[in-house]
Amino acid sequence: MTDVHYVTEADFQEEVVGSSMPVLVDFTATWCQPCKMIDPIVKQLAEEWDGKVKVVKLDADQNPNIMMQYGVMGIPTLMLFKGGQIRNA
Repeated sequence: MTDVHYVTEADFQEEVVGSSMPVLVDFTATWCQPCKMIDPIVKQLAEEWDGKVKVVKLDADQNPNIMMQYGVMGIPTLMLFKGGQIRNA
């Protein structure tokens, strides 16, 4: 399975908003059991969509400003960004 890398507040703008391809962001946390349950599905999507959609994770605990900016109230949350805009949440 494909390894999905983490983005942070420091590189979110570049990696997600500024990406030329659509980006699926998995808002997650290491302690979150439902997040662990969907992890294999997220990795499978990353593998299936390789070259078409970038798949990344964002640690909710370490990046509270991004969580607030996009109104993420609970985890896991998946958001699809295209052209810097949320297309599906």
